[in-house]
Amino acid sequence: MKRIFLVEDDQEIAKNLARLLQTEGFTITHAPTQKDAISMFAAGKFDLALVDISLPDGNGFAVCTEIKQTQDIPVVFLTASDDEASVVTGLNMGADDYVTKPFRPRELVARINSALRKYSTAPAVFKIDGLSVDTASGIVTKDGEEVFLSALEYRLLLVLIGNPRGIITRDRLLNELWDAAGEFVNDNTLTVYIKRLREKIERDPANPRIIRTVRGTGYRLGGNHVSE
Repeated sequence: MKRIFLVEDDQEIAKNLARLLQTEGFTITHAPTQKDAISMFAAGKFDLALVDISLPDGNGFAVCTEIKQTQDIPVVFLTASDDEASVVTGLNMGADDYVTKPFRPRELVARINSALRKYSTAPAVFKIDGLSVDTASGIVTKDGEEVFLSALEYRLLLVLIGNPRGIITRDRLLNELWDAAGEFVNDNTLTVYIKRLREKIERDPANPRIIRTVRGTGYRLGGNHVSE
């Protein structure tokens, strides 16, 4: 489960953000001020920081500097206005992305997932039930024979193998596919992609062993898997 460090002084925004991100499977630690952020960050370990630029006792730039000096994780800035100067300053200081308030929930989640992927330390080769995925080369094989996937099918597979022990919600998969495609992907489209992917990687698509359905929630990996 990925851990997000949220630095936001507006309690209502922070509460709504925490609720949104928790439904996406993230663990949230919240700090309301620059002082709190620096002390709390030093005491924990996180996968991504979501930082408001404007804070009551300082600014997010100082927080970003502290984060980048101590942990190698992505930083995404939240800014109240499309202030080009602030955005440029943040990016020059090492921030990985920024989102302008008010933001669309799906876009924010997609930006977070995109930033996390850039810092991913997933193993180069993932194997499960005769399927082998070499993430370094992008080559997928089933029982020794190469399988050719579309860009979105491959992205869908990467999301699943990137979370081998957890349940991936349909909403999260929709966000991931939307981010990869650059366009809206709806629920029916996701069902189609799952079906196509199963037809390519499962020995018996009608009784899938790799992509298991969790009724009413989403999907999870089944079977025994190893990473190299």
